[in-house]
Amino acid sequence: MRARIVHSLSYRYDAAVTLGEQRLCLKPRGQGFQQLLEHRLTVLPEPQQRRELLAASGDEIERMQFFGSTDQLIFEASSLVETRRAPALEICFNGIEPALPYPRGQLNPDLLGALNGWLPNGQHEPSAIELTQEALMGCNQQMLAFLHQLIALIQDRVKYTQRHVGPAWPAGRTLRERIGSCRDLAMLMVACCRVVGLPARFVSGYQFQQPAPEQYDLHAWTEVYLPGAGWRGFDPSAGQEVDDRYVVLATSSKPELTAAVSGTFSGPANTRTELSWTIQMNDATVNTPVAEANLIQAA
Repeated sequence: MRARIVHSLSYRYDAAVTLGEQRLCLKPRGQGFQQLLEHRLTVLPEPQQRRELLAASGDEIERMQFFGSTDQLIFEASSLVETRRAPALEICFNGIEPALPYPRGQLNPDLLGALNGWLPNGQHEPSAIELTQEALMGCNQQMLAFLHQLIALIQDRVKYTQRHVGPAWPAGRTLRERIGSCRDLAMLMVACCRVVGLPARFVSGYQFQQPAPEQYDLHAWTEVYLPGAGWRGFDPSAGQEVDDRYVVLATSSKPELTAAVSGTFSGPANTRTELSWTIQMNDATVNTPVAEANLIQAA
């Protein structure tokens, strides 16, 4: 699939403010099964300094510093991305799937950071362990059967809902509330995969849909490292493996590090901020109509 994506964010302040450093995750992945053909980022006001860097996850992010005061901050990222389907997992395993739980000692040490639980001591939440054990039942400890069963259980136990504000919930809260956004379901799957020794991380990006929805939004899903197949995407919100209609922006063991824009500002007390954003996506191969999202919120 070849897609044109235009992602715009506009911050308006009711008083002049001084901007702190801003961290941006608006450049789609340009490796693996996704190729970045074009990318342009426009910023207003013009930053005093722009620095591109390679994050620990391997994603390209950008940091910006500004000079002077302003009552607005606008970003517009325009990207042309080409994606392709990954090889079927059955082919990658050659008919022999590794058994679960997967031994930590057989993993590349670089992956160990994607195995820690959410609790401060790195342990896993009891509710995530319980759901994982249920998913293991009946799958003969086979990796693919476990992943499909886990997604089915998540969809059965948690009702999907949109939630635009706030960080991703930990697995325990999502299971307790029995409701969650795509980022909540993604982190629930991350937690359960780690219980059985599969490194997992949070993904932020876009999902192209046909027919196009009335509004496009950022989407979140899970990437799991499968020995013999590498990092592969699974979407517990949609109940499926990720295909070529998903576009990755950023990945991390910590979902807050995938935020499209994060930063600070200083100004008069009680300064109000208004955020509006749009995401436009169209199939660049067939020139299909563009769908647009627009949200205004006070913070």
